Amino acid sequence: MSYNTFGRLFRFTTWGESHGPALGATVDGVPPLLEITEEEIQVFLDKRKPGQSKYTTQRREPDAVKILSGVFEGKTTGTPVQLMIENTDQRSKDYGDIAERYRPGHADFTYMEKYGIRDYRGGGRSSARETAARVAAGAIARKVLGDGITIRASMVQMGAHKIDRSRFDWAEVDNNPFFCADAQTAEEWATELDAIRKSGSSIGAVIEVVAEGVPAGWGAPVYGKLDADLATALMSINAAKGVEIGAGMEAARLTGEENADEMVPGANGGPQFMSNNAGGILGGISTGQPIVARFAVKPTSSILTPRKSVNTRGEAVDVVTKGRHDPCVGIRAVPIAEAMMAVVLADHMMLHRAQCG
Repeated sequence: MSYNTFGRLFRFTTWGESHGPALGATVDGVPPLLEITEEEIQVFLDKRKPGQSKYTTQRREPDAVKILSGVFEGKTTGTPVQLMIENTDQRSKDYGDIAERYRPGHADFTYMEKYGIRDYRGGGRSSARETAARVAAGAIARKVLGDGITIRASMVQMGAHKIDRSRFDWAEVDNNPFFCADAQTAEEWATELDAIRKSGSSIGAVIEVVAEGVPAGWGAPVYGKLDADLATALMSINAAKGVEIGAGMEAARLTGEENADEMVPGANGGPQFMSNNAGGILGGISTGQPIVARFAVKPTSSILTPRKSVNTRGEAVDVVTKGRHDPCVGIRAVPIAEAMMAVVLADHMMLHRAQCG
């Protein structure tokens, strides 16, 4: 089992490598008669593509998506939708020095141990380049979900510096290169990350993703928990090292009285929640509140500071990673987080309908 497929009813398989001719996704389970165009998918790919500011890798990829199958006369046919994104700006020579050296913090050693072979050019399949295909699949998932569900994400922490929640404004996310909902903090991050970038180092981040408009009842109580599948999806993103739902780790500091989301009678006969520490999910099933998740990404492992390692013969070496890399991978993880939220919700929407009508 190679596990390149995600989802159950709405499912997609990604393929391709960082420095291969192309990468893409095969999206299966897409309902027929959904209107979809390459331009609509491209909107989300443009948010993730590299080279858009000095704070991301300077690899220049247009990330232009092509629909190869599953769409006829602008509508899905119910058959697999094949998406392709060509690689056009590979510089494989940048990686010649690490062909026989394991980069600390990367998957070089583990890939070699598992497969006995690895594509050292940009990390091959382990590269975050693979996530372009996820974003394309996520655009189709949004179509499945419809306009009633809104999915948005923001970088809420870079290194030790968090945003000020009192200034949180979704309208600011597209106004700065950090996809940050706090304009003032984004300016402060710019100064800090510029210094980190010039030093050849990197820094980690926390991304928050929120889905609004999700009805109550999606998910399952034991092995199909909505929060478990969402955690799996976010944890599968490159460099992710921790996921939390709602209050998350902070819930350990609360009392039972503080943590319980109290309810009062609502306008439509259902409950109105007084808080959302549960992050919109109780017992693995959506409550109808906003679904809130956060995940932490580690600092980019590709840095210019020499790091101790070994080569394929077990000899001690120093490794300096050349090439073009993100000083903070959290920036481009924002649209990826939105895509993974979308594919999880699309899958659970279809699973819910299959069982409950």
